[in-house]
Amino acid sequence: MLATAQRLQECIGDQDIVARMGEKKFAILLSNIQDLHQVEENAERIHQEISIPFELNGRVVSSNCYIGIVLSTMGYEQPKDLLRAADTAMYYAKLEGIGSSEVFDPSMQQRAIERLELETDLQQAIKYETLHLNYQPIVSLTTGKTIGFEALARWQHRTRIKVSPSEFIPVAEETGLIIPLGEWILREACKQLSLWQDQFPDYSSLSISVNLSGIQLNQPQLIDQIDQICTMLELSGANLKLEITESVLVDNASVATTILQKLKDRNIQLCIDEFGTGYSYFPYLDLPIDILKIDRYFINKEFPNGKNLPTVEAIVNLAKKREIKVIAEGIETQEQK
Repeated sequence: MLATAQRLQECIGDQDIVARMGEKKFAILLSNIQDLHQVEENAERIHQEISIPFELNGRVVSSNCYIGIVLSTMGYEQPKDLLRAADTAMYYAKLEGIGSSEVFDPSMQQRAIERLELETDLQQAIKYETLHLNYQPIVSLTTGKTIGFEALARWQHRTRIKVSPSEFIPVAEETGLIIPLGEWILREACKQLSLWQDQFPDYSSLSISVNLSGIQLNQPQLIDQIDQICTMLELSGANLKLEITESVLVDNASVATTILQKLKDRNIQLCIDEFGTGYSYFPYLDLPIDILKIDRYFINKEFPNGKNLPTVEAIVNLAKKREIKVIAEGIETQEQK
């Protein structure tokens, strides 16, 4: 942290102050500031400096930061109020991703309170199992028959009409609640599949697909957790599909191969979700993958007449050569089939 403090000091003027506020947190007091643009230039300079790898104790170390900005013209009389505002802005910078800066706005305070309430409510919803699963059918284009279902978590909030997964899943991932939530989804989805198999013996080959986050992939207990659920429900691994996005594979490349192979050894089918949405996908085809799931972005209203057809054809042909199955999201018309 001393090295980081020194690098921060090099980014600012002689009259400015750098103070360490916590284990991984610094406050910078800039003087002689004329306007917001000048502050944002300072923030960009800090981002660039901090992102440069440096040597520490004989090792090359990389770092990054998030910056929350608040102006003294906001009218705060107490330093602690100014720091609280900067901290709130930094939280919103974290939501934007690595290397982001955010300028404090009074509305952030209310949004931060709402987000904390959402986190608390989600924790209770997981504890008392008040969420539910929707099951989206997966249909074979060759036979027209349903061959499986994808389990999707839904939340009917106690005071709000409905909370979108795009809202509560990121909160779960940021807070670690994705671990108990993911376990509940996996258990409930497998329980439902087991029930269907008992009720409809002729459909014993049905599969259930469950999404797996990067945090879950890194969880040491993941394999044991899956083994316990399958054993308890007498469910074959061949009936379970786990969907992992390309971004998760990028962020967890060092552990992905080992974990995926352990899952593959249990006959669990592995699917790359949102395939082709921004990463170079060729390296992932060497992993023990069974299915590629083409993102619905490519299957738009114009498909198959639009610009995305060559991309979809390339993915399908590539998958065929490697004997990998393909699922396309968003197919709704006969023409798209």
